[in-house]
Amino acid sequence: MPSSSADLARWRAEVQTLPPWLRRSIGTASELSTVQQIVKQRQIHTICEEGRCPNRGECYSQQTASFLLMGPICTRSCGFCQVDKGHAPMPLDPQEAQKVAEAVKLLGLKYVVLTAVARDDLDDGGASGFADTIAAIRAVNPTTQVEVLTPDFWSGKDAQQQQKNRIATVVAVKPACYNHNIETVARLQDRVRRGAKYQRSLDVLAHVKAIDPTIPTKSGLMLGHGETEAEIIQTLQDLRSIDCDRLTMGQYMRPSLEHLPVVKYWTPDEFTHLGEIAQELGFKHVRSAPLVRSSYHAGE
Repeated sequence: MPSSSADLARWRAEVQTLPPWLRRSIGTASELSTVQQIVKQRQIHTICEEGRCPNRGECYSQQTASFLLMGPICTRSCGFCQVDKGHAPMPLDPQEAQKVAEAVKLLGLKYVVLTAVARDDLDDGGASGFADTIAAIRAVNPTTQVEVLTPDFWSGKDAQQQQKNRIATVVAVKPACYNHNIETVARLQDRVRRGAKYQRSLDVLAHVKAIDPTIPTKSGLMLGHGETEAEIIQTLQDLRSIDCDRLTMGQYMRPSLEHLPVVKYWTPDEFTHLGEIAQELGFKHVRSAPLVRSSYHAGE
């Protein structure tokens, strides 16, 4: 948030200069308050709220929501992300899986996305949290489909094998889709995704396919950090080279003055053009528009 009157004036000016296609209602108060109340009562979190997603009202009305597991504090500090960062993440809630399952049932959700902050402090990087929550949801909501959006599960010791083991833990419970976002092009990774690597993210999706090729894989990009069209296309080709099935592309919108500035606002026509290229490259499901986010229309 802006820390001074000068910062506040700058922030207001920046918000006011948003292109018209990035301005939209977040949904009705009733759609938001019902979910917020159930989530708050159980002390669980959604990335819809923590990330202030512009589509959350629409998703809630379509009986879809994205839960944020293992607390709202991330051990990494990516330059684009709204989620809080810190070296002392919250202790795990042993009842979280059951609380999420109960919320899913109360809200009548047909499709759920489970994501999590990076928990580099945990022995398994949080992989068991995904598996346990999927099992809990299925125990009380057997018809609800569950997609996962995981971090890269990287660790400093025996990192590559640890990453494979952690991914295998999640794959073993057969999510409806396995999503891991590459976020930006190779050249901009260090600036945008502090602590993550381009090849490492490709490896996540490749490992999923190697373990269980029947599980659809998915990735996403946030455009607006200074990437070129040629770099975007190369990224799409790299994703297709490891059989990534689904793709989302949306516009990066600066959460605060402390985050990276927007270099370019891509137009709706440019997003449509890039989406057509993605389809030509063989992605089976493509969502490409300024307000698209990782879980947008995930249930489709």
